[in-house]
Amino acid sequence: MSLMGLIPVSLRTLPRDGVLLFVSRFTRLFAYGALSVILVFYLVSLGLTETQVGVLLTATLAGDIAISLLLTTRADRMGRRRMLIVGAILMACAGVAFASTKNLLFLIIAGTIGVISPSGHEVGPFLSIEQAALAHVVSARSRTEVFAWYTLAGSLATALGALCGGTAAGIVQKTWLSTSNSYRVVVLLYAVLGVALALLFTRLSSSTEVEPSAAEGSGVSTRDFLGVGRSRSIVLKLSSLFALDSFGGGFVVQSFAAYWFYLRFGVPPAKLGLIFFWANILAGISALLASRLARRIGLVRTMVVTHLPSNVLLILVPLMPNLTLAVLVLLVRFSISQMDVPTRQSYTMAVVRPEERSAAGGVTGVARTAGAAISPVFAGFLFARPALISIPFFIAGALKIAYDLLLYKQFVAVRPPEEAD
Repeated sequence: MSLMGLIPVSLRTLPRDGVLLFVSRFTRLFAYGALSVILVFYLVSLGLTETQVGVLLTATLAGDIAISLLLTTRADRMGRRRMLIVGAILMACAGVAFASTKNLLFLIIAGTIGVISPSGHEVGPFLSIEQAALAHVVSARSRTEVFAWYTLAGSLATALGALCGGTAAGIVQKTWLSTSNSYRVVVLLYAVLGVALALLFTRLSSSTEVEPSAAEGSGVSTRDFLGVGRSRSIVLKLSSLFALDSFGGGFVVQSFAAYWFYLRFGVPPAKLGLIFFWANILAGISALLASRLARRIGLVRTMVVTHLPSNVLLILVPLMPNLTLAVLVLLVRFSISQMDVPTRQSYTMAVVRPEERSAAGGVTGVARTAGAAISPVFAGFLFARPALISIPFFIAGALKIAYDLLLYKQFVAVRPPEEAD
């Protein structure tokens, strides 16, 4: 079998805009992954306490909420490409600002206005608008499969970014730069990739945009809920559940998870980069399996039956007596934890009107960011107390299990068009 034969038809027939969106996703998640492994180390090396770091990360995520809401709810009317370029510029500016100052107030301002990812996962307006654009240029039958490969591209990029970020910091520390400056190199790389991202978005065509007649005929106006009209009810329900899930996940964002391994087992950043490299590789591969499983049992059931056991494993990580077992449980957890991502994204795009997709993705994405923005403050307080550093894992697992059960109860009967009998 040739190499091309291994690539699914949905990717082989992907239009040029789809390819560009995959490349932009890879570029962005590489930057996020590189930053997430060293961010807490960098901020602590500047003289900030763990509590101050928690407050800063919460302010950063809170700023992402405002930026995302502002850009995504206007993208379908003002232009998806235009809003993506603005987001990329804010990402680059945030990287420059974080590399240029150690003043907590200035860092909070930069993190609030700019786009910074402390988790290694998507923040800002990008994901929602890109999903809407992808759903616009591919068929409904191939949407979930394309989203699964899109998720894999992001996971591979995050993994490579985490590996390169941790390794680069370790190598530079052994040469001529101080610890703080070695981390600053990675922060500056983040800013450079933000500029590259803006250039990529300028290459998108008008095919990714909503037809003016569709937007005008949808009945959506500024008086509607943040650009969502007829899909309002389902968007609100999904948003509340996604916020709960992310609130739990915010206790163990990748930056804090990496720091936990350092505090508990003394793992240096270079080895942490390798651990989270493989964790994200496994997460990305699992996304491909999600599309196949979804064809058999449906999108909602796939979300729940894969996400629920992963959260049990999350609770087990801090209960492991040594580093080897803790890493093993973490890797097993990552091997199934992201199977709900492409299915969740595909489901959201399927159950709302096409001309409301960017806004719906933006509102649900903002709900996720809002949930994740609150918990790092509490996580920071817990990490500042050596006896409590494992508590965030227990809180995160319990809240995410509650999300799984509520999601199944409320949405198992709400089926997307392609699953209708």
